Amino acid sequence: MSSKIRQYKMVDEIDEKFQLSPHIKKAFLEVNRQHFVPIGFRHLAYQLDALPIQQKQWISSPLTVAKMTQYLEIEGVDSILEIGCGSGYQAAILSKLCRRVFTIERIDPLLKEAKERFREEKINNIFTRFDDGQRGWKEYAPFERILFSAGAKKIPNTLFEQLCEGGILLAPVEKNGLQVITKFYKENGKISSKEIEPCLFVPVLNGRVK
Repeated sequence: MSSKIRQYKMVDEIDEKFQLSPHIKKAFLEVNRQHFVPIGFRHLAYQLDALPIQQKQWISSPLTVAKMTQYLEIEGVDSILEIGCGSGYQAAILSKLCRRVFTIERIDPLLKEAKERFREEKINNIFTRFDDGQRGWKEYAPFERILFSAGAKKIPNTLFEQLCEGGILLAPVEKNGLQVITKFYKENGKISSKEIEPCLFVPVLNGRVK
């Protein structure tokens, strides 16, 4: 079975479990997940499973990436900040849906691999930074959307400050020992939140790793 057919099959499987908006389904068909998975796991690239990558990190299940993307309410959005670039797969999906994606990664070897993948895929609207993502990216703030691609115990106020008025921040937040996908809204300078569903992500960690 060709990789293109397997990719279509993967998207259909996602859509059966979690109904995708047409524009998000199109984005998933435009990004070859196999290119974002380590060579030794490429035969598993189109399964709905999270897979290990280097530095004890993981590439999220395509189903999880689809949910996070759709929960962001991304249609018509100009700029997104992602905390935790990882393999680059989530950022690549986002790049098909908005004009500019800013993604931060604290582990330098991961970021270098992701940047090479973006270059190979000819994705030119992703901007990368090697840093502790919890600091955000003040130079390009405010952002209409902020996405945590790692589990957080608490969202730093710095990131809420970098969120546009009317913007959404989406994060897996730890609560009572579990992670819950939580959507934060900024309205009139105030933050409100809504819990969506349980999830499992690698934790956000402090500092940078060369």
